[in-house]
Amino acid sequence: MDFLRRQKNLREQLVNTRLDALLISHLPNIRYLCGFTGSAGLLLVYETGSVFFTDVRYDTQSRAEVKGAKVIIARKALMNALGERLDARWKKSKKWKIGIEAEHLTVAEQKRLTALVPTGVGVRSTAMLVERARMVKDDDELRLIRSAVQLGATLFDRALAVLKPGIKESEVAAEMEYAARKSGAEEMSFPTIIASGARSALPHGRATEQVIASGGFVVCDFGVILGGYCSDQTRTVWVGRDGEEARSAYQAVREAQAAAIAAVRPGVRVGEVDLAARKVLRKAGLGRRFTHSTGHGVGLEIHESPRVAAGQAEVLKSGMVITIEPGVYFPGKWGVRIEDMVAVNENGCEVLTPTSKDFLAV
Repeated sequence: MDFLRRQKNLREQLVNTRLDALLISHLPNIRYLCGFTGSAGLLLVYETGSVFFTDVRYDTQSRAEVKGAKVIIARKALMNALGERLDARWKKSKKWKIGIEAEHLTVAEQKRLTALVPTGVGVRSTAMLVERARMVKDDDELRLIRSAVQLGATLFDRALAVLKPGIKESEVAAEMEYAARKSGAEEMSFPTIIASGARSALPHGRATEQVIASGGFVVCDFGVILGGYCSDQTRTVWVGRDGEEARSAYQAVREAQAAAIAAVRPGVRVGEVDLAARKVLRKAGLGRRFTHSTGHGVGLEIHESPRVAAGQAEVLKSGMVITIEPGVYFPGKWGVRIEDMVAVNENGCEVLTPTSKDFLAV
């Protein structure tokens, strides 16, 4: 990972935003900029350098991981250590402005920082400065994402091996998560969703003790983290003997997903991708059954920008990685969702998820 280039790009942004420094408090952003993977840290990026603050638990780890920043091991609260650093270096500075990640720093922390900074140093809220850079993945990130997607896709095979009437949703999820760990996953991207029968109509129906019964859909939504990067995939299977209504709904979702994937290319607004999926479902008389956005960005976090939803104006660029996941839901009955991850490229997009999307009954 080229952490020095990422910090350099951020410094160029600071000039455009008339900031002298940016305090990074969101851990995924810290990892993106300097490589630190621990659970406590602050990164201050300014015109001529960067300083990383952490506590004694991460002394050895931070010195091994952090690139492009001076490491300070704090013997007190990190915000206090930051305040002392600012006071020692910039106490004579006038009209010096430090930006904060307003979406990630609590109100209490903002007040504390304001009280700690030297006279003449102003604190200003910023939004999405690092996240916007993270939307476009570099070659190293794409390599890690592909590996995570490939590993994650193998878990569906394990699900199919155990999924049958009489098994609990939680047991299927446990089998998948155990297989993930055995295959080298660091952890799951999110709590595995195995939602059967009427619960398949819950878009985020996490696995429960409910016993899977014959005569309904099972939504399987899962992903792993590998090398810090997430995967995300959904497949829906039918348990028992299926009927025409189930196959018809499934086929409509599959066609909606195909239409959205076909719309993905550089220069297209994400709202247009969302609309492509909705048009298909509306034509099939299922428009009002599609109750969530079509997708989202994926990377160091499972949900990143851009949000692929109605009215969103973000323009797709080569290197962005997003999900395409339309679904239809009939409360009290069943639901269907199909989800793949795609990488935007110069020719349109590459579907990263290798798993078949054929209608499957078990």
